[in-house]
Amino acid sequence: MSDVEIWITIVALAFATAATRSSFWLIGHHITIPKRVQEMLRFAPACALAAIIAPDLFLGNTGQLQLGLDNFKLIAGLAATGYYLLRRNMLETIIFGMLFFTALRICLQ
Repeated sequence: MSDVEIWITIVALAFATAATRSSFWLIGHHITIPKRVQEMLRFAPACALAAIIAPDLFLGNTGQLQLGLDNFKLIAGLAATGYYLLRRNMLETIIFGMLFFTALRICLQ
C-alpha cells in the first residue's frame, strides 16, 4: 500500500470508530433498547474476552489445536480459572495466572 492509501485507511477507521462510539451520545434517549437486548448486552464483555483469550489458550504457535501438557498457557488458564472459582477476585486471578504461567515456563523449559 502507498502512504496515501494507508492514511486514507487510518482516517476512515478513525471516522468509523468515532461514529459508532458517539452514536449513543448523539441519539440520546430517543431510542429505547428492549429489555431482552439489554440483558443480552450484559454478557457482551465476557464473550469478547473469551473470544480473545480462547484461541491463545487452545492453539499452539502453528495454529493447531494443542491440548497436551506441553501447552503451558492452557494449564495456567485452567489454574487461574480454579483460583477465580475459589477467591472470586479478578485482579488476584490475573496475577496468579501470570505467575503460574511464568513459573511453568521457567521450571519446565
